[in-house]
Amino acid sequence: MSKLNLKALAIAIGAAWSLCVFLAGLAASFGWCSGFVEVVGSIYIGYKPGLLGAVVGAAWAFFDGAIFGLIIGLVYNRFSRPGGDSN
Repeated sequence: MSKLNLKALAIAIGAAWSLCVFLAGLAASFGWCSGFVEVVGSIYIGYKPGLLGAVVGAAWAFFDGAIFGLIIGLVYNRFSRPGGDSN
């Protein structure tokens, strides 16, 4: 099996999560997704409904998603190489 490109995976997951958080922040300003924004806002400082809150949340989400993507890639690459599994 081939190895994952860790940088590309981290950026892709960070960008995807950032976009979701940004769109939810905008939607919450219209009354949708307010529960999601409230829960995630308890973790991401400054994340709240509206454009500014959505931008702040998207920035947090990018770095959070990139770190998570890097961890996923490292675990995948560790167990996908020959002899990496326990079977």
